[in-house]
Order: sequence, then structure tokens, then C-alpha cells
Amino acid sequence: METQILSHKVSAEWITPENFQPYGQLITAYDHGTFNGRPSDRSGGVVLNLENGAPFFWGMRLKKTGRNVDRIVRHLECNQCIGSIEKDWLIVVAPPTEVERPEIEKVTAFRIPGNCFIKIGMGVWHAGPYFDHDFVDFYNLELADTGDIDYFTHNLSEKDCLEFEIVDSGMDIK
Repeated sequence: METQILSHKVSAEWITPENFQPYGQLITAYDHGTFNGRPSDRSGGVVLNLENGAPFFWGMRLKKTGRNVDRIVRHLECNQCIGSIEKDWLIVVAPPTEVERPEIEKVTAFRIPGNCFIKIGMGVWHAGPYFDHDFVDFYNLELADTGDIDYFTHNLSEKDCLEFEIVDSGMDIK
């Protein structure tokens, strides 16, 4: 007997510093003065927890991903920063939990413009990036071994017979 996977729509809202705050921080460029070549105001940056290993910054070209989410992951040992330089994209998030699964009813989605990055909080469940473009170049900062020792996946389709479809309020991301 084949198990039926239920599809649940999750609406993506434009990211703001306020609405993303429970999951991390929005990082945007802003014009500010300098002092001896360094920023005089650090309010536009974020503090990262990368003390559990060697930081690893890398670029990745991803091909069209669509909008169906059947897995969600979390990192307990570090923050992750990710962003695209030029194209809008989507991410699905859920608050950290004490158990090895997200609270399904708290899953939400955000649309992120191609002129900023996000810092994902430690333990925050996340899936993505998702987009409709043929490809998007992303830049990612995490620990060098995050993918090996700090990558906890919850398979929504296998464990919950569920997948999420990210929808917008009438706005395409092409």
C-alpha cells in the first residue's frame, strides 16, 4: 500500500528584520562612515557563533529548485549565513525545538531579495534556498564540517507524510 503525501501550502512573505528575528537576522548593506578603514558603526552586521570549528565560506551555483519542500534541516553547533547577490529566493524556517523534529504548525516561509544575506540562528530548522530561476549563485558561511557532523535532517515526507509547497501573494520570483 502506497503512502499518500499531503501537500500543505505555506505562504512566503517578504523578509524584514522584524519578521525574521525569531529565526536569525537579516544582513543588508547600508552607507556608513569609516574610521581608519573600518566601519564606525557595526549595527549593519551580525555576530556569528563559529567557535566550534573552522569557518568555511564558499560559493555555490544551484539549478532550478522549484518550491516543494520535503526535508528540513538544522545546525546545532553554528550559525549559517547565506545569500544571493542578484536574484530573489525563498527559504522555509521553523523555530528550534528540543526534539528531533520541527513543529509543523510553526513552519513559515520568507522571500529574500538578491541584495542581502541572512544569518540563520543555531538550531533553527530551515529548508532552501528555493527559486524559480534557471540557476542562482549563492554564498554560504558555515563551519568546514557542518555538512558532516552538524547537519540534522527531518524527512517530512517519510516521517509526517507531508510536504510544503511555497506560494506567494501573486508575485513571481523570476
